[in-house]
Amino acid sequence: MSSLALSEGLSEEEAGRRLSAHGPNEIEDRERHGLLATLRGVATEPMFLLLLVAAAIYLVLGDLGEGLLLAFFAAVTVGLVIFQERRSEHALDALRVLASPEVRVLRGGRVRRIAARELVPGDLFLVGEGERVAADGLVREAHSLYVDESLLTGESVPVLKAAGEGRSFPTSEPILGEDGRHVYASTLVVSGHAVIEVLATGRDTRVGRIGASLAEIDTAPTPLQRHLRRLVQVFGTAAIATSGALVVWYGLQRGDWTQGVLSAIALGMAMLPEEFPMAMTVFLALGAWRLARIKVLSRRPAVIEALGSATVLCVDKTGTLTENRMQLRRLVTDGVDITVQPGEPLPEPVHRLLEFGMLASRRDGIDPMDQALLRHGDAVLVHTEHLHPEWRLTHEYPLSAELLAMSHEWTDGQGLHRVAAKGAPEAVFDLCHLEPPRVEALLARVRRLAEQGLRVLAVAESAAADGETAKEQHDHDFTLLGLVAFEDPLRASVPEAVAQARQAGIAVAMITGDHVATALAMARQAGIDVDAGALTGAQIERMDEGALSEAVRRIRVFARVMPEQKLSLVEAFRRNGETVAMTGDGVNDAPALKAAHIGIAMGVRGTDVAREAAGLVLLDEDFGRIVGGVRMGRRIFDNLRKVMIYITAIHVPIAGLALLPLLFGLPPLLLPAHVVLTEMVIDPVCSLAFEGAPEDPRLMQRPPRRSDEGIVGWPMLWQGLVQGGCLLAGTMAIYMLALQAGRDGDAARTLAVIGLTVGNLLLVAVNVTAGVGWRALSAASARSFWAISAGASAALALAVAVPGVRGLLHFGVPAVGDLALALGMVVASISLGAVLGLRRRAPR
Repeated sequence: MSSLALSEGLSEEEAGRRLSAHGPNEIEDRERHGLLATLRGVATEPMFLLLLVAAAIYLVLGDLGEGLLLAFFAAVTVGLVIFQERRSEHALDALRVLASPEVRVLRGGRVRRIAARELVPGDLFLVGEGERVAADGLVREAHSLYVDESLLTGESVPVLKAAGEGRSFPTSEPILGEDGRHVYASTLVVSGHAVIEVLATGRDTRVGRIGASLAEIDTAPTPLQRHLRRLVQVFGTAAIATSGALVVWYGLQRGDWTQGVLSAIALGMAMLPEEFPMAMTVFLALGAWRLARIKVLSRRPAVIEALGSATVLCVDKTGTLTENRMQLRRLVTDGVDITVQPGEPLPEPVHRLLEFGMLASRRDGIDPMDQALLRHGDAVLVHTEHLHPEWRLTHEYPLSAELLAMSHEWTDGQGLHRVAAKGAPEAVFDLCHLEPPRVEALLARVRRLAEQGLRVLAVAESAAADGETAKEQHDHDFTLLGLVAFEDPLRASVPEAVAQARQAGIAVAMITGDHVATALAMARQAGIDVDAGALTGAQIERMDEGALSEAVRRIRVFARVMPEQKLSLVEAFRRNGETVAMTGDGVNDAPALKAAHIGIAMGVRGTDVAREAAGLVLLDEDFGRIVGGVRMGRRIFDNLRKVMIYITAIHVPIAGLALLPLLFGLPPLLLPAHVVLTEMVIDPVCSLAFEGAPEDPRLMQRPPRRSDEGIVGWPMLWQGLVQGGCLLAGTMAIYMLALQAGRDGDAARTLAVIGLTVGNLLLVAVNVTAGVGWRALSAASARSFWAISAGASAALALAVAVPGVRGLLHFGVPAVGDLALALGMVVASISLGAVLGLRRRAPR
């Protein structure tokens, strides 16, 4: 081992002092929605502009009270928007903290994971294939290290790096792309691994000085958000045209141009469904926050839309279905088959097998089998001649698609190269050039071990005189030492989670590099369908697209699969019309993660490349979290659909009550102030009551929705129009009957506005409880609904009871009998709308 590998690194105390002196290792250049940005956004909102125009008209006419009232409402509108923006931004901030990259650092003699922002100059950190370099630094140890510096240079050819001397950058900065000793923050390790000493962090790095950084959380609008914004633009254009026509018609018909303008403003405000994009933004931001609470990090909002439609979950076995607590369980040589027990000594015949298994493993790696071998070997071989701290690693032969084995070449200090190999048994048998009868006998033993759910590797050794290193593993003369078998228990939560997925109409496919027998044994334990057997990577390689598409219709277990073949499986499932969720952790998994509708990277084992390609990151790598994410995705989709139905429904009576009285020759009913009062109930209801609505108890008992079934569709719009139409008919009838009964215009208006407000709250209740029952209103999640209802009722009571406010809003004091009759008509209207709407409910 080199002296650097034994270095202690910085102490925690010294690292803390340097963090205070140099600041965190981060580039704070991401665009954030500050208060000024939020205010600028509000200032361009049509609703806010219409409010200001109406307030200005009242002030010009000398009606100071109504002008100031509308100005007050405008200020309240700004406050509500700021509240929504801050709530969403805080949720995204929480996600950014979870999404921040981590780095393996040597501190106090131990390798541990820390947030990359805590890295300081002088730290020693480790990088491996697929990881982003966390800071500018000097390479202290390197093994076949190639780094992609195209982010800084534009050149796509990876640069070979080697260990360097010194403790700072040279006086003249090295030329990027030609510097073989230094690495730079945000560049990508494409192969090999290394130990790096940090020289610069944060804004002192090359990437920091040019102001570039990698996005952590993608907040770009989703296709549905863009669709909703276009929808609002269409409604806005229609509102402008209708309002303009109303001004002209009212002015010419009645000669009251001022009232025509005010009525047109009220109609324009009523026709604008600006809550659509606002609700979508809030739901996606808070939905991502809710997913994070169940250990599923959403990096792209669009993935939340897709979660509810997943039909196939393709998952890795190790660490996702299993506990990722790999333990050495069996050591097998020609004459000995030992069941390993923790803490018990091992017989001498298996010492060499374990020794070379350790030599073929990386101490600074994250492979669970490497760690299991090293952990057990360090414990039982500590007082033997089989540990060699003085040996130096001189070359590594990595695993490849052509040869599923890896080798390490060591120099023992006595002029000999010792080579240790381990890998898939058939690959190691090939390296050892064994005779076919012996290979067949050994493979039969491997199958017996694999059928017990054990993962089996073979170990071999070779020795050569000091000289030039061989180019390939096959150039060595290997001798087989035996088999090592590992046990990784199935997670206790997996069988139930698989059963839930199947009940929800979602197929679960297991993809693993393990032996077929191991894969089938673990699949049976997990409850995954094994009736059709397993498909191997070699068979996938030989199949054309049509044959593979047909095979994946039946087969749910895929063994001896290379990461590159995951892409073929994803494409085959997609050709069959499936909505695919795929897990992955390595560099070679990235294409499959991108191709899947829902790419899921591993949060602990996953490389930076995999996390960047995926839409979701599984923070604790438990399969149950994926099923939990699907459940949450379905809940978010359901609640979004409910809020869209509600928004559609409530705008029908608001627009109708602003327009119909004028067309019927009646006194204006809704003025701009009345529309704003109603909107102040709608906005918080959308983001609080509906977002927190409970899930349907049958959520995971129904099949996935079709991928082409959007949230906004004609069945949903029809349901909203029916509900809103019934409320419009009820409130319009209240107004007309009151006028016919001889009530003055203000009293009739008061009854209609009270009916509209109560009907609005009942619409919320009807849609929030759809599918979950009225008991949902007594749950803790309904507190926001009751708080909003209480606030709206108190505000309305105040407006009727206080003479000054009553005058500003053109309200009267209704008789108790009239009020009771009006409320009864509203309840009847909402009940009728709910019944008719149920008959037209959008398909699930």
